[in-house]
Amino acid sequence: MGAGAGQAERAPMRSTALYALLLTLGALDAAGYSLIAPVLPGLAAQTGADATAMGLLVAMFPLGMVAGFALGGVVVRRGGSVRLLLMGLLLVAAGSLGFVFGADLTALAVSRLVMGLGSGCLWLGITFATLAAWPGQEYLCMSRIYAAYSAGGLLGPLLGAVHGVRGPFVAYLTLVVLAVVPVATLRLPSVAGAFSADWRAVRSPGFLVAAASIAFAVMALGTLEGVLPLHFGSRLRQSQIGVLYAATSVLVVVVGAVAARWQPRKVMLASTVPVAVGFAVAGAGSAVPVWIAALAVAGAGIGLANTGATGILLDAVPAQRIVTAMVLWSQIGILGYLIAPLFGGPAADAFGYGAVAAMIALGAAALAVMLAQPRRA
Repeated sequence: MGAGAGQAERAPMRSTALYALLLTLGALDAAGYSLIAPVLPGLAAQTGADATAMGLLVAMFPLGMVAGFALGGVVVRRGGSVRLLLMGLLLVAAGSLGFVFGADLTALAVSRLVMGLGSGCLWLGITFATLAAWPGQEYLCMSRIYAAYSAGGLLGPLLGAVHGVRGPFVAYLTLVVLAVVPVATLRLPSVAGAFSADWRAVRSPGFLVAAASIAFAVMALGTLEGVLPLHFGSRLRQSQIGVLYAATSVLVVVVGAVAARWQPRKVMLASTVPVAVGFAVAGAGSAVPVWIAALAVAGAGIGLANTGATGILLDAVPAQRIVTAMVLWSQIGILGYLIAPLFGGPAADAFGYGAVAAMIALGAAALAVMLAQPRRA
């Protein structure tokens, strides 16, 4: 009786500890996305690169993530969640070392690609460990995972505010290495056979809406982190950009967590207005108070979009058949992060930052039309 009661008490404790570790890993992973934002003006000055070249550098990260998602899907189906998490951390650490010791733009681009590959592995490892550990609570738990990623968006700019180009990556590398120990000792139930691949799921109307939603959400994030810092660098120092982005991330976290209470499609539709308006004001404005207000509005919209897109996917595809859908959904989403700096940099060089905001507005309008269509069973 006593032994059984002790085991029953330890099970929730283990569950809480696992959830805390997954949330921490999510925040650490997301910090690798946003870490580069305050550093971009310094990197541009160090290498003599323009906005187009900096956009290409930022685009290396999502390009690596696409490959990481594909690799992660294979490992997950074989039940290797812990192996996938370790693989992701080690790859992220290797890419961070490249920024510590690299100097030319080519070396930095390769390093950013490796960091993205590791990030893709981490995302799928965290996601499938969460889905396996808390069946029936997928939307609630994943909305909290997204909130942790948004919190990482707070941590990243704070690390990026560390003086110099190499300093932020040294700080981030230290945190990644510290995370290896608890992950290496982690014992998770095998997820082999718990999730299956099903290509039929990705042909459903619900999946198409979910894919468009996550592409829009991540494109907005990619524009925020990969293009606009160069605009803000005209009036703000590296540390000030870091603080501004950290404050924006607080709104993303809070709004994203609260949005889990509402119906996902309505949340997603509601996100399009603040995202479009916030970026339009940020791109057209040149005063710091205007930028602060604009990012507050855009940050709230991104928080809504993150949660809404996840909920639409989980509504459309049963968790047991979600491997193919989750991998493809993640790849489509991260293409938005790739497209934002890849096209946003040249657009900013040629037409100014108002043109970047126009790209976001077009995406918001197209998504709103799709979401307004009657939902088909």
